[in-house]
This record gives sequence, structure tokens and C-alpha cells, in this order.
Amino acid sequence: MDPRRRLIPDIVTLQAFECAARHGNFTRAAEELNLTQSAISRQIRDLEAQTGMQLFERIRRRVVLSQAGRKFLPDVQRLLQQSEQLMVRAVASGESGSALSIASLPTFGSRWLMPRLNKFIESHPDTVITVASRSHPFDFDEEGFDLAIHYGQPVWAHGTCTFLCNEVILPVASPSLLAKANIANPTDLQTMPLLHLTTRPKLWSEWFEMSKVTAENAFRGNRFDQFSMVIEAAASGMGIALLPRYLIEAELASGRLQVLFDLPLTTDNSYYIATPEGRQDNMLARAFQTWLLSEVSR
Repeated sequence: MDPRRRLIPDIVTLQAFECAARHGNFTRAAEELNLTQSAISRQIRDLEAQTGMQLFERIRRRVVLSQAGRKFLPDVQRLLQQSEQLMVRAVASGESGSALSIASLPTFGSRWLMPRLNKFIESHPDTVITVASRSHPFDFDEEGFDLAIHYGQPVWAHGTCTFLCNEVILPVASPSLLAKANIANPTDLQTMPLLHLTTRPKLWSEWFEMSKVTAENAFRGNRFDQFSMVIEAAASGMGIALLPRYLIEAELASGRLQVLFDLPLTTDNSYYIATPEGRQDNMLARAFQTWLLSEVSR
């Protein structure tokens, strides 16, 4: 065997390790994998010999992960998941002729991309599209995405960023809340319940400063870690929220949310399309990027 290949893991052996770790029992692992208990034991011994680590400790009738095994398990689970995803994408691509894998910010994907995506699919009917949520930059080589929607600055390791759009944020509330309140100008918002996004805690203080309002406490109020939660909280009458217009198109159109003042806050960050360096020949990803830019320009 080529010495360089001796450290390449055997997927079957890793499956046996993960299954035994999950059950804490070689016999149950063997039943799940349709193997014998001796086969599982042999695979674990082979893996321990290959890694030079004792992965399990035998306590009475159970096997328990050793300290080394506990450290090893998350990497094994991640590798098995990636292997499964690789095969699913390969099968899907083989059946359809082409495939496109997109990473999107969670709320951007559900609130803006999903209502429009069928337009792209209609123009590329033989393409299988996979959309997954990612909140932070990642390694394109490890994740295998063809393209990502990125919010922040145009910086992505081993990636190229193309400007998509700025973000315009407006104060909004539900009609039921506004019916009970007396709001005539931005100063009146100081006494109202405010809703916050935990990852952007300074939005309200920035909006008050832009509106030339000296707010005594712009940080009071309930907090949520996703824009989608803030949207629903505002629509239910829980408080007043600062939300990007593109995320609440449906709510504004239906009247579930109303804009209080036409005083938009433009944030320092923007939305970008990130693509992996060295993959400029991916014509499908380029077509999707062109489509995204055309949808935003509408």
C-alpha cells in the first residue's frame, strides 16, 4: 500500500465506530449495521491500531468512549455526514444533469430567496438545487457549496465577493399595537416596547441618533437571535422593530406590519454573493448570480 494512503480512513470502519459510540454497545451496533458482534469488535481494533488510540473502555457489559474517543467522535460524525451529502449530490446531479448548491443566510433564504427561486428553476428545469442555511463564512472546499449569500464586508477567505445590495432598515409595528399607542414623531418611540436582534444590539441607538432623538435607553426590550423571530414578534403586537424592508415585503403588502416613519437606516454592512476562488468556469453558478442581481435590481 502507498504509505500516503495508510491514514485515509475506511468509511465502513468509521461507521462501526460511530454506531458503537452511539449505542454504547457492540451488539446493538452490529444489529443496526447488519454485521456480527465480532466484526464490529475487529473493526474497532483495526481503527485503534490505525490511530494509535484506545477509543473505548469496557465497563461491565457496556463499552464507553475513552477521552480520546470522545474527542475523535465529532470529527468522525462530520466526515460521515459529508460523505453522505457527497453521494446524495452526486446521485441528484447524475439524475438531473446538473446541480447547484447554495448557502444562504437563514432569514434571507426563507423570506426573500424562497418566494423567488421558482423563477430560476423554471428557466433551468433540469437543475437540482440544494439550499442550506449558513450564518457565517465557511471553507468552500470543506462545505462544497457553489455559491453563498453573505452579509457583512466583502471579505471571504479563498472566495470572491460580488456586491448584491445594501440594507435599508425601517421602524415597523403591527396595526393592533399602533391602534393603542399615540405615536406622532420619533421621540414618542422612547416609551414604546422595542424589539432587538441580539446580533445587532446597537440598531435602535443608531436609528435614534440618525433621527436626532436623544434616547435615554435605546437598549431596553426583548431580544431575539433571528430576524424571523423579530418579524413574528412585531406582527403579534409585542413591540416595535427595526427591520430590513426586503424581509417584510409580504407583511407590508398584507398590512400585518406598518412603517411608522419613512426614516430608513442604512447599515455599514451589505449583502454579497460569495463564490469560491478558482471556480469561475461554473456556468450554472454564474447564471444564478446573474439572476440574483437581476431580481435585486427589480
